[in-house]
Amino acid sequence: MLTKRTKELLCSSKNLLAFSAGVDSTALFFLLHQNNIPFDIAIVDYGLREQSKEEVAYAKQVAKEHNKKCYLKTAPKIESNFEANAREIRYSFFEELIALHHYDNLLTAHHLGDRFEWFLMQFCKGAGCVELSGMREVELRKGYRLIRPLLHVDKQELLEYLNTNHIHYFQDSSNEDEKYSRNYFRKEHTNPLLKEYLTGIKKSFEYLDKDRELLIEESEIQKMNQLACFQQKNKRSDIYMIDKYLKSLGHIMTKEERALLQEQKSVVIGRKYIVTKVAEYICIAPYIKADNFTKEFKENMRVLKIEPKLRGYLASDLEAEEFLSLLLV
Repeated sequence: MLTKRTKELLCSSKNLLAFSAGVDSTALFFLLHQNNIPFDIAIVDYGLREQSKEEVAYAKQVAKEHNKKCYLKTAPKIESNFEANAREIRYSFFEELIALHHYDNLLTAHHLGDRFEWFLMQFCKGAGCVELSGMREVELRKGYRLIRPLLHVDKQELLEYLNTNHIHYFQDSSNEDEKYSRNYFRKEHTNPLLKEYLTGIKKSFEYLDKDRELLIEESEIQKMNQLACFQQKNKRSDIYMIDKYLKSLGHIMTKEERALLQEQKSVVIGRKYIVTKVAEYICIAPYIKADNFTKEFKENMRVLKIEPKLRGYLASDLEAEEFLSLLLV
């Protein structure tokens, strides 16, 4: 099930597997082990279900049996917006482990059904080819690679693998709760369509991946401290690059933020980042409010035609100011 490219990449790397003891991550655990790929596991206990204690125990058990490290985080109680907050807790934990123990890759068990589910949800909201193609097998994040080795595999194939090899796994009952839109799409649309048209859906994603490569022209990101700059290409490619970079910082852009980037030269994203056009470049930096600048600094900003909302950060980082000045000369 693992592609040759994935195996070659992972065999020479230090890998951390996001584990839940469910079908997907359990299958990936044993597929990695079967292919002699080195990895450790990390699991988050949200404490919402009694079964979660058994899942944590199972994670520790299989890790010990196969000589893997098992990292555990017990999440604080989440009062609202569970999915978004749980994701933030989960990825913050993984990224702490990656930085502390110098992992190269974070592995997640997203599969074809997850990708198709995303496709249908985005299609119904309104999206273009790049957004519809959704998840990628390999994504560069800040300090690591996010790799989804099962993105081409249907969940039924994973179930067959586990059952054929008599491997224990858990079923998460919350996956049946249709108050979450993804569960509704999975039950009513994704699963029936995959059952009927699996081969065609796999082929369609292959075409979408090739189309995305033609549509998107990536630029080299140049950085100085927390300032990132890249040359403008076209709106489609520019927004893709902005989205990709902000994701590496842990921020997922909203539909409204994307719309503003289409229309405006300068946009504050999530009240944390300023994204602005400067000459032929797009610059991204922390958003800092400030106005007591020196006369020399103000003149330099005026000459370089630097958007006022970017000036707060540049005033706080002389290296970044000098870097941008040299870039624009």
